[in-house]
Amino acid sequence: MIGPIFLNSLAKKKKPDRLPHVPLSEEPIIKRNPPTTMITTDTIKNLRDQTGVSIMQCKKALEEAGGNMEKALVILRKKSGEFAAKKMDRTFGAGTVQAYIHATGNVASLVELNCETDFVAKNADFVALARDLAMHVTATNPKFVKSDDITEADTHAAKEVFAEEVKDKPADKRAKILEGKLQAYFAEMVLLDQPFVKNPELTVKALIDQAVQKFGEKIAVARFKRFKVLE
Repeated sequence: MIGPIFLNSLAKKKKPDRLPHVPLSEEPIIKRNPPTTMITTDTIKNLRDQTGVSIMQCKKALEEAGGNMEKALVILRKKSGEFAAKKMDRTFGAGTVQAYIHATGNVASLVELNCETDFVAKNADFVALARDLAMHVTATNPKFVKSDDITEADTHAAKEVFAEEVKDKPADKRAKILEGKLQAYFAEMVLLDQPFVKNPELTVKALIDQAVQKFGEKIAVARFKRFKVLE
């Protein structure tokens, strides 16, 4: 027979702690990485063919993008722009002049593309880039290499034309509309701001930035000249 003293001692014993109840909405969320696409040699090669940068850079971009090709392209373009910006203070020491003549024979362009060394200037891919830019100039007929080349006289002449177009707009919106028209107009005239004819997803500047990343040198269009029969 169990005595009352023993029963009392059991009753006084502390009950084991219970785990606190966590409402469903407060339960910890376990974060899981999104599924990744298999990164294969063919995937890396495909990205390299599109960008021209090294295999190692393509592999790293794909890993960062979880194997997503479109995201990897964005990553490489962003990095190429940052890479090019770091080389802005370097000095040009070489380059190439390349031409493109349209099949009709009545329009052609010359482009001077500069770099730092003869080693890059004589590289077949660098020469091909200059030819592609000459073809682009032939097709799009830009007026300026970069926006800094636009003179006050150019801006004034364009303002006079567009001011006539916006004169009937509300006075409080007229200046903003005029500015928008000027930006759109000059964007079409500036070579670096134009979509590249062989890949409209890239601007010419982005194309050159990729080349800077690929060759490891400062690269820029020094000048161009477009010729057309009877012009």
